[in-house]
Amino acid sequence: MDTVATTDFHHIYEPGFDAARPPLLLLHGTGGDERDLLGLGQTVAPGASLLSPRGQVLEGAMPRFFRRLAEGVFDEDDLRRRTHDLADFVEQARERYGIAAPVAIGFSNGANIAASLLLLRPEVLAGAALLRAMSPFAEPPQVLKKPPQADLVGKRVLMLSGAIDPIIPEENAKRLARTLSAAGASVDHRVLPAGHGLSQADIGLLKGWLLDA
Repeated sequence: MDTVATTDFHHIYEPGFDAARPPLLLLHGTGGDERDLLGLGQTVAPGASLLSPRGQVLEGAMPRFFRRLAEGVFDEDDLRRRTHDLADFVEQARERYGIAAPVAIGFSNGANIAASLLLLRPEVLAGAALLRAMSPFAEPPQVLKKPPQADLVGKRVLMLSGAIDPIIPEENAKRLARTLSAAGASVDHRVLPAGHGLSQADIGLLKGWLLDA
């Protein structure tokens, strides 16, 4: 397992030993780094290859994948640019490491940019598990015509929200689920009796969902 510095993303690539499992793209939350979700990936998908980049934006000393203007208010121009940067990195990593299109597992800020990847660069991901995600755009890209509506037919998406999450309003998460469904994704949205942090229920549901991937 190596930590790699490139011109784009510091990242870890951990090769897998189970060819039947799709590789995972691990996207940390605010203040995390490329090591944060490795243990989760190993737990929920033993044997899968793991690709885990560090967000390039710093909020104080905390890495993120894109800028925000306030809690729950995103810099959407920066989000779009960072989404394309991340998508380009994933495509380069696939070629470098010889892996298939990954399933993203994103938590919080990482889940939000994973949702943006689905909407702006759907070809990059085989599917996604969005843990504590909110709608990345005030209006979905298909409404803004930037770009045309994403085609997510055949892509599976798991959304796990917290019923007592103080950061993400329930309706916001539901709106994201509707947006992804309208683009053709097969969305399984579960609301758990939890806050913003992950619980054992999240891990169990994620592990079962990945078994069917």
